[in-house]
Amino acid sequence: MVEPVTAVLGGAAGLVATVAVPVALGAAGFTGAGIAAGSLAAKMMSAAAIANGGGVAAGSVVAALQSVGAAGLSTATTAAVTAGGALLAAIFP
Repeated sequence: MVEPVTAVLGGAAGLVATVAVPVALGAAGFTGAGIAAGSLAAKMMSAAAIANGGGVAAGSVVAALQSVGAAGLSTATTAAVTAGGALLAAIFP
């Protein structure tokens, strides 16, 4: 049985993860206006383009992170991140 305190902490961890992911991506340079010049995201994009012959492959990590940075997390992803955070908080109180 899950204790009430564990359930509350799990919910709080899920909320923090849901808010922290977009904030962390923005800080890394994955923004709604595109990849910020001189950022970690720009370095990742450059490395991916060099490795891929000049372009960033659709579905790559850089493309996925930019998609989340530009549009935010989908409802399904937000729910999954929240549930994952709650599960981890319940397992590791």
